[in-house]
Parts: sequence; structure tokens; C-alpha cells
Amino acid sequence: MLHIEFTTDLGAKVTVDVERADQVMDIQRHYGRLGWTSGEVPSGGYVFPLDNEPDFDWSLIGARPWTNPEGEVMVLHRGHAYRRRELEAVDSRKLKLPKAIKYSRGARPTDPEHLREKADGEIEYVTLAIFRGGKRQDRFAAPQPGQAQAGGQHAPRGEGQGRATAPAGRYEPRPQPEGQSVSRPPARAAAAPASEDTPF
Repeated sequence: MLHIEFTTDLGAKVTVDVERADQVMDIQRHYGRLGWTSGEVPSGGYVFPLDNEPDFDWSLIGARPWTNPEGEVMVLHRGHAYRRRELEAVDSRKLKLPKAIKYSRGARPTDPEHLREKADGEIEYVTLAIFRGGKRQDRFAAPQPGQAQAGGQHAPRGEGQGRATAPAGRYEPRPQPEGQSVSRPPARAAAAPASEDTPF
């Protein structure tokens, strides 16, 4: 039996049991749609192939896409808003980097030192995810309605087969037929202090 520890959008620590390794990403998607996160954002942010950026399933990391009133594409994660930034390829004697797309925000005084990155001048920022190079991996793509999960994975225990998955970034409860209840993978709650982050 495998276990995934999640932090809910309200800061509670919850452990979810997973029967098989091929169910892990589906469980992450399932709870990620609620804004639950597992693990910590690595230094420099999560790294994914550039070709996965257009249809990336943000629920895998407990985030959701959002367009602000000015029309900017952003991603909400643990109460922070990350802007989409396109980085041009760099080809110099000292540095060679392919084109990339980065989701980042300005650093705050409460951010751990290892997450802060220096930019030009005194500006510091924190990166949630960067899409650069690599080969596209369908397992990171948002499932389309009526489409089976990537890699032939199964829905969490108790979920009906063939039901459409909500589009990435939408956290609306699914309508259920009258008199039918949906069971979820068992969760064990553990006492934990509330997170300082504002829930989305």
C-alpha cells in the first residue's frame, strides 16, 4: 500500500492510501482539483517539457489556471498568483538555454531563502514551474472530457468508469444522480497547524 500526504486548501494534513503505483497521478489529479497539494515546490520550480505547457494539467500540483482582469494568464497555487512569462533562447559563449515558459511571482519576505531567485537588480522571484526542452509526456496533459486517463491509469477507488473529468483548473463539484453517493479514497486526517497561505 502506498501513501500520499496532502495539505488541503485550508492547511489540514491528510494521508490518502493508494493501492497501486499506476493510480498515483490520478489520485493527485482528483485531490488537486480541490486545491490540495502534495510535497513542496522544489528550488527553481517544477520542470516539465516545453511541449506540455499548452495543455498542462495544473491539478497535478494542486494549482489552477486563471486570467486576471487585465487579461494576463496566471496560475493560482497555495494562495499565490504566478504570472506566465516567455523566456527567449539564450545562445552566448557563457550560456546556452533553449526557449522556455516560466510561471513565477515576486518573492515575499516570508519565502524560504532556497526558493528565492535573483533577477536583474535587487528583484527576487519564486518560480512555480518552468517548461523547457524535453520530449512531450502525455501523462502531464489535462484529460479531455470522455477521454481515459493518460497511461491507462484508473480513476480513484469508487469513481465511476467513463465519467468525464472536469477540465483542468475548475474546482466545481460534479453533479451526482439522485440517491447515488460517491465514495472517495479513504483519508486519514492528522492534526497540523493551519498554513499561512491564503486558500484559493
